[in-house]
Amino acid sequence: MVVDDALIAKLEILSKLKLDEVEKELLKSELGSIVEMFATISNIDTSEVNPLRHITDAINVMRADVSHNGLNTEQGLKNAPVSYNPYFAVPKVIE
Repeated sequence: MVVDDALIAKLEILSKLKLDEVEKELLKSELGSIVEMFATISNIDTSEVNPLRHITDAINVMRADVSHNGLNTEQGLKNAPVSYNPYFAVPKVIE
């Protein structure tokens, strides 16, 4: 991949940035070195390296899906400062 003025102009349009000539030259230089680095990395022989699918050997480790009894209405409203029938009472916030 060649980093030239046409690529910089396209990136300028896609990013909706307006770059001056100094910034364009700096960007061209930096992107060129990044592309060279990836070209160097792509030359490494990885034929005997297995692909990494997971960071660890643990696969689908989840807790058991066990149901339990929760709070009933009376227990849930026990610590409420104000309740109205089976609901929490809160100040009105919408007119």
